[in-house]
Amino acid sequence: MIVDFDLIVIGGGPGGYVAAIRAAQLGQKVALIEREELGGVCMNWGCIPTKFLLHQTGLLHQIEKNKYLVSSSTNQGLKLDWTKLKQGRQKIVQQLVKGVEFLLNRNSIEIIKGEAHLTSEGRVKITQKEGPSRLLKAKNILLATGSRPAQLPFLIPDGQKIITSRQLLDIDKIPEKLVVIGAGVIGLEMGTIFSRLGAKVVVIELLPSILPGAEESLTRRLSRILSRQGLDILTQMKVEKASLNGQNVVLEGYCSRTNKSFKEEGEKVLLAIGRKPNTEVLGEAVPKFKLINGGFLQVNQYFQTTLPQVWAIGDLIGGKLLAHKASHQGIVAVENMAGKKQTFDENLVPLAVFTEPELASVGLTEKEVVEKGISYSLGQFPLRANGRAVTMDEVDGQVRILVDKEGCLLGAHLLAPHASEMITELVLAMKERVKVTEIGESVHIHPTLAESIMEAALNAAGRAIHTINK
Repeated sequence: MIVDFDLIVIGGGPGGYVAAIRAAQLGQKVALIEREELGGVCMNWGCIPTKFLLHQTGLLHQIEKNKYLVSSSTNQGLKLDWTKLKQGRQKIVQQLVKGVEFLLNRNSIEIIKGEAHLTSEGRVKITQKEGPSRLLKAKNILLATGSRPAQLPFLIPDGQKIITSRQLLDIDKIPEKLVVIGAGVIGLEMGTIFSRLGAKVVVIELLPSILPGAEESLTRRLSRILSRQGLDILTQMKVEKASLNGQNVVLEGYCSRTNKSFKEEGEKVLLAIGRKPNTEVLGEAVPKFKLINGGFLQVNQYFQTTLPQVWAIGDLIGGKLLAHKASHQGIVAVENMAGKKQTFDENLVPLAVFTEPELASVGLTEKEVVEKGISYSLGQFPLRANGRAVTMDEVDGQVRILVDKEGCLLGAHLLAPHASEMITELVLAMKERVKVTEIGESVHIHPTLAESIMEAALNAAGRAIHTINK
């Protein structure tokens, strides 16, 4: 039997479940299909678990570096229990997944567990985990199937020695040495976690700097900070070969900067070289769609594919692979289905890396501004001049904002504790074209880290109080 819906959403991650709820709010009959767990990779194996681990290991890191503590029976030999951490992580994940399920049920969304594929007729065939296959049809279909870790031809994850970030969360014990291939967000966050847990961590990056594409002046600074924290970061390293040496994996290659060969050996190797879109959902209908560089699915400005009744969002369509981006795209897509003609500006999507300190950005980098030939001014403020940062002993950071000739933001880049929380003020300022002088003239609570945003805004106009204006 073929069942009719107004909207079928394939993928229950942060893009899919948010879109399903918004569609239900708009009065649509909605089905949500998920092959694994509601909440997707982000909630179950990505954003949420890693932030839990970063928080818990961060507490230990703060104690270890606190110069005002004295030895006593209460703080000598403190360490984290990996087994309990895994249990705590799973408890939090289950709590959030149940919350999503509750919201979907309250919005009368039918949740279907199974593997979904499009048919050549534009219908959805579902192979259920339990029960017979089903065939569904709908006025609109939204694809929100996300992505999976990319791999190298000679480095295929086996779940034991060569692993993905998802597999790393479930290892039985902390390795003595972890080699991370890729100095992007996943590589640096996982490297930070396991370094704090006692592993020797080596990060290997193909490109000249960590976090390729981010503000270079801040990534250089962050690289030095992470090195002081114990991460061994090797850039411009091309891995060409992998082999086993007893219980270890041996990686071999060369440095493109020096043309010298290198060899690195570790108990486990984490592949963190990017992600590939999950396009298998296209099924029999794949000839009707257009794929772009990287295998991502092409959509128009409204998130419509080349098949008019099929829409797509999130990691599946490329760009910045971020959970919050997928959620907002999902909302825009279903509102477009309802005839609202909303658009989405990816330039306004902020990015955060949850290292210590955090790095958060929105808009253009200084390199991009220069390459585009845009006239700009720079406002910056060092954290060592911020009272709150000094009280926290977290002074090795900076706020940098790029301002156009009209006095509005082109981009903003923060290296600071809680930068992920602070960046939102600047996202709103960019969206609403608020002049930086207005940001600088807005009263910020003292002492707070956010005052550094106010000062950087004033610095762009030559009016900063607590730093030298150029």
